[in-house]
Amino acid sequence: MTLRKGERATISIQEHMAIDVCPGPIKPIKQISDYFPRFPRGLPAASRPAAASRPPLSPAEPPRDEDEDVDRLFGAYGASGPAAQPAPRPAEEEAADAEGSESDDCTTLGTLDFSLLYDQENNALHCTINKAKGLKPMDHNGLADPYVKLHLLPGASKANKLRTKTLRNTLNPTWNETLTYYGITDEDMIRKTLRISVCDEDKFRHNEFIGETRIPLKKLKPNQTKTFSICLEKQLPIDKTEDKSLEERGRILISLKYSSQKQGLLVGIIRCAHLAAMDANGYSDPYVKTYLKPDEDKKSKHKTAVKKKTLNPEFNEEFCYEIKHGDLAKKTLEVTVWDYDIGKSNDFIGGVVLGINAKGERLKHWFDCLKNKDKKIERWHTLTNELPGAILSD
Repeated sequence: MTLRKGERATISIQEHMAIDVCPGPIKPIKQISDYFPRFPRGLPAASRPAAASRPPLSPAEPPRDEDEDVDRLFGAYGASGPAAQPAPRPAEEEAADAEGSESDDCTTLGTLDFSLLYDQENNALHCTINKAKGLKPMDHNGLADPYVKLHLLPGASKANKLRTKTLRNTLNPTWNETLTYYGITDEDMIRKTLRISVCDEDKFRHNEFIGETRIPLKKLKPNQTKTFSICLEKQLPIDKTEDKSLEERGRILISLKYSSQKQGLLVGIIRCAHLAAMDANGYSDPYVKTYLKPDEDKKSKHKTAVKKKTLNPEFNEEFCYEIKHGDLAKKTLEVTVWDYDIGKSNDFIGGVVLGINAKGERLKHWFDCLKNKDKKIERWHTLTNELPGAILSD
């Protein structure tokens, strides 16, 4: 640039920031990031060039420009070179990455340690929430009040949500708390996914989401505990277009036993799980009715107590039908679940029929009861929203 007499040389702020201030002639540099080269992942440490291993320059060889060193470095380990191919990783490392890989979310949201166990004999899924580390601060004091929430997908919202207690003012909580889903079948283990969310409880506002992870239940083996240590992820959308054919009304655990001493059929209503919500508050007030049909005298009706505001009630009630063992083959047991309402008709939630004309697990349960006198047999059954022959009113 030619300066007129009396003018001062000026440079722009961009030129000023791009000037190499090292001793020597002033010259622009291409990128400041060139001074911090990043090697491809998997490149062996022994193959990375070190300054000490460079051969000394001969007196006749001119000193190399620093930009040339950077260009040569990236040329040697560029995408086109064979050295850019990462070393193959062992299968164990790949499996570990599938369950808990390092990511930016690990540092911002935290990690969660937990274990899962599918008890196939008792149709139960045990979820032990151990601890979390490095959670994202959510409160003004730089801490959080975290709790863990479980949700089975696909499924009704409140019917299958479980949660731990809340721990105050910590980013490294330890719960060591086991939450259990009952009525889990082998079919559920194939098609369902467990969503585990960590949230921050707020007394005066809505609780805030911290992070989540999702585990397909098909990853679990029956009766084997599987331990996880996973980085929490940002909230993922829930698929609202689930197949309506998979929608269920809930599950019921029934026990059957023919007592030779009492000369009758003992029907136990133990518990229900994942019932459909019938009230505006997202819950139901369920109770169960049983009939042994045909019922000519209309005296076979039994009814449990009402359990308030729950979708997973425990009843543990037993009813006795006096009947000869030989006559059971002609009978059908109808079990219906209802939502109790004050001042209006009770709502039908779902039902199940056990008997010779039933199919699948319902027929097998009835047959096993007839075949094994004086032996109590418990089975989970899926409730349907239609019950042939039942009177859908109370």
